[in-house]
Amino acid sequence: MLQRVSVDFAVECPQMTQHKTQRIDRIQVSPNQQHFVYASSGECFVPLGFNYDHDEYYRLLEDYWHDEWDKVVVDMTAMRDLGANLIRVHLQLGKFLSSATQINEKEFARLDKLLLLASELNLYLDIVGLGCYHKQDIPDWYDSLDSEQRWQVQGFFWRSLAQRYADNPVIFCYDLMNEPVVPGKQRQPGAWLGPEYDGKFFIQFITLDGTKEARVDTARKWIRYLRGEIAQHDPRRLVSVGLVDWSLDRPGITSGFIPSQIVDEVDFLSAHLYPEAGKPLEMVETLQQFCVGKPVLIDETFHLKCPVSDQQDFLAEAKHHAAGFLGFYTDYLPDTLPAEQRTRNQAVKEWVEIFQKFAPQFQAVCDNY
Repeated sequence: MLQRVSVDFAVECPQMTQHKTQRIDRIQVSPNQQHFVYASSGECFVPLGFNYDHDEYYRLLEDYWHDEWDKVVVDMTAMRDLGANLIRVHLQLGKFLSSATQINEKEFARLDKLLLLASELNLYLDIVGLGCYHKQDIPDWYDSLDSEQRWQVQGFFWRSLAQRYADNPVIFCYDLMNEPVVPGKQRQPGAWLGPEYDGKFFIQFITLDGTKEARVDTARKWIRYLRGEIAQHDPRRLVSVGLVDWSLDRPGITSGFIPSQIVDEVDFLSAHLYPEAGKPLEMVETLQQFCVGKPVLIDETFHLKCPVSDQQDFLAEAKHHAAGFLGFYTDYLPDTLPAEQRTRNQAVKEWVEIFQKFAPQFQAVCDNY
């Protein structure tokens, strides 16, 4: 049995974040479009938690949730005990679809089980779809499709989830894709993925030719189409899309998903913001440009490119602009492992302390509305 992070951190961080516990209720955007609320009571809900996208061995959740379900239970419980109320999970399309028109019932059944576990732990799930993180998990038939056919398959994916879980309040939102991009030029056939990072592909292109119309028009059409597929069965579900910090309309590289121009297509903005060393306030300025009339959830942040102090400085200001934030969670590994793993262990420990310091501060801001 692996050593569990929750045991160590309960000792090192005794000031556990306290969240109000109540029956799982559907979450919606507040009437003033500034934060989130429980649908029945109208009480403020501040999304706080972790991305549970890979484990300490860098495996995706789908790589072990069948054979090591006990690990999933322990990890989810640990995140709850650390003060989380929202867990962001990432689903690969190639795992959940057996063909362009057929779901993989085995994977959906395991997702059913995860939703039940989350409900028992009083946790919400932020479900990210259409993942293509591992090349070996991408079906050849999917990569061979043209843009229109690919969109149809993506629509089938989301329509299948929406139909199956329409009445399930555990799902906080559907996040259409992790970091989609409209290319600024024509790409080669099958070149749907961005650069590789640590053996994974986090960025995807939603078309191979971004020159036929304004890139943001393509982005809006894509969101509108997928949202329409969801709305056929679940019109009340919150919908968003994960946006890189370079989505803004400014000189240099951009994703085509300009926050101010796609805001009408989503229920809230999802921002991926990683402060750089010595520049925490620059990332705050980027965050402010995501504040375009609807709540902003920082659904990815971590001291990946900066020291702990800069991450703290960023969150200290971010609480005045964002409705919540999510970091990353992995289990804690024994110190007998190689240096790279020990370094990751230390980063996880540091993050938990950061999370537990700032989660109550974000909650306090919302409580004061």
